[in-house]
Amino acid sequence: MSARLIDIVEDEKDIADLIAHHLGKAGYETRVFRDGEAFLFRVKSRTPDLVILDLMLPGMDGLDICRNLKAEAGTKGIPVVMVTAKGAETDRVVGLELGADDYIVKPFSPRELVARVKAVLRRTEDKLQHRETIRLAQLVIDPDRCQVTVKGKPVEVTATELRVLELLASQPDRVFSRDQIIEYAWGYDKPVTDRTIDVHISNLRDKLGTLGGRIGSVRGIGYKFRGDSK
Repeated sequence: MSARLIDIVEDEKDIADLIAHHLGKAGYETRVFRDGEAFLFRVKSRTPDLVILDLMLPGMDGLDICRNLKAEAGTKGIPVVMVTAKGAETDRVVGLELGADDYIVKPFSPRELVARVKAVLRRTEDKLQHRETIRLAQLVIDPDRCQVTVKGKPVEVTATELRVLELLASQPDRVFSRDQIIEYAWGYDKPVTDRTIDVHISNLRDKLGTLGGRIGSVRGIGYKFRGDSK
């Protein structure tokens, strides 16, 4: 079995070389790109198993690169780990909302980065396993196709929003704690805050329209999806 390919998009040579060195020691093949344009030009020639993406890049920044990846059918499924000196919660929320799978702040330990990469790849494998379609009133969730429909009309959701909605709708009226939502949608090793969860829930409520009100908050505990047929 060939080594998994990880693309590193990082303009600081020392950091890129450090990441590539430790990933190589862990058994991964790497490609290094110093700017976003070069990466986007090459990414489809051989699709990587994961992308490590710096936010502060010359020209096109990491957020724009992530938007480009997630907008294309051939690349939207590639896991992304963002690496940046920006540690503010708002920056993490924006990155995760764009579809990033993890977020690590500089300075970081190479061992931590390798552990995060392994965890993201493991979660990606888990997501490839067959998951049953959920039909609840006028809501249909097809995880294998990454599709959500309300009253027969498609609803555009991110991969993380899909996971959150899938969990809540899988057991109507059950209250899921924030920790349970984090574990299912991100994994315990992901630095997710309460605010991040709230943003995803708010987005889902807006996107589901009249069914959005079924996602209820349970103060001090978490969220649930009402299963009544009204």
